[in-house]
Amino acid sequence: KLQMEPSNGIKWVRLPGGTFQMGSNSGASDEKPVHTVTLSAFEIAATEVTVTQYRACVQAGACTAPDTGTYCNWGKSDRDNHPVNCIDWHQATAYAKWVGGRLPTEAEWEYAARSGGRNQEYPWGHQSPTCNYAVFSSGGDGCGQDRTWPVCSKTAGNTSQGLCDMAGNVWEWVSDWKGTYPSGSVTNPTGPSSGSGRVYRGGSWSGNARYVRAAFRGNVGPGSRYNDLGLRPVRSVR
Repeated sequence: KLQMEPSNGIKWVRLPGGTFQMGSNSGASDEKPVHTVTLSAFEIAATEVTVTQYRACVQAGACTAPDTGTYCNWGKSDRDNHPVNCIDWHQATAYAKWVGGRLPTEAEWEYAARSGGRNQEYPWGHQSPTCNYAVFSSGGDGCGQDRTWPVCSKTAGNTSQGLCDMAGNVWEWVSDWKGTYPSGSVTNPTGPSSGSGRVYRGGSWSGNARYVRAAFRGNVGPGSRYNDLGLRPVRSVR
């Protein structure tokens, strides 16, 4: 079910609540222990936030401009439909709030990236990543283009609910501080109450195949701005 808000052009996709196994026994040590997570229903943007979508927030005075530079999409005339990048966690949070949402929790993000909590390694299933499924570093960064691609360029890699680029293109900020996973079952977890790094998920145009796994976790200081890091908002369902 897609809903469009004319003010910001975001397509919201509703994910029903559910229970899934979060984490991985075959990945990095911080992906363990695999634990049971139960989530309430939520809506998530079908695409990573584009330059055009983010610009509307800047023009409204609710967001500050991203950094510019060689690999930053801001200020480049041919990148309107590319994911916005070179924004920090605070800018991502401000944008999500402006569109009536918030950043996803790490658990919500992984649930969405697993096509609604399925036991699969990638948004599209178990097949090894190729440039048919995702924009990552294969045959050169950005599948040989040395940049991001327009959002939804690799529809074969969509989740079963129609979410684009949950693997590759840009990493996506989530709300959680980085911490260790609990061993028991949890409901709607929000992560540690404090920390030094905010989590980002999903792999990017300049990263290799191991980073596009749904369970992979990265983290960096919330004030960091990188050319391979953007966002995708969610909103709670009342």
